[in-house]
Amino acid sequence: MTDIARLIELIEPEANALGFELVRVQMMQSEAGDGGEALQIMAEDPATGQLIIEQCAALSRRVSEMIDAREEAGEVLVEGAYHLEVSSPGIDRPLTREKDFAIWAGHDARIVMRKGFDGQRTYKGELGGITGGMVTITDAKAGEVTLPRDEIHSAKLVLTDALIAATRPIDTTGAEDIVEETEEKADD
Repeated sequence: MTDIARLIELIEPEANALGFELVRVQMMQSEAGDGGEALQIMAEDPATGQLIIEQCAALSRRVSEMIDAREEAGEVLVEGAYHLEVSSPGIDRPLTREKDFAIWAGHDARIVMRKGFDGQRTYKGELGGITGGMVTITDAKAGEVTLPRDEIHSAKLVLTDALIAATRPIDTTGAEDIVEETEEKADD
């Protein structure tokens, strides 16, 4: 199993060196339709809240080189073949960092709690913010609720007219030049 905490520890300095902030690192099913896995890295330029194609490519190259060097030295970071996907968080972005819950207060969000959470599992409504590790949301069914951030499985913004109006236009420069890279690791 892939150690996401270790990957974050190694990828975050690479993103920071380029002036980016890491939003999320996760292993997921590849969108290539081949049944394989993808290492998804989401980052943003703090000045724009997004990454353009050239920035994604630069981060992808740095991360690929770092992973290759670590694996050549004997450290297994990702088992088996995988695709590396570097992207901007997008308009209906995931809320992963404490500051995301603060910055996007007032916008609609969908929050899914971890299995075993004592209460409703999914909440959808206006995000109220975060205080002391507790996220407030006004859910359509439950009303205003306060949820422990460490019990949240996933959270993301919901696409609304208000969110579109509050978000900078996405720069599509270079979109026609997208190149997908695949990392393959030989079985020992």
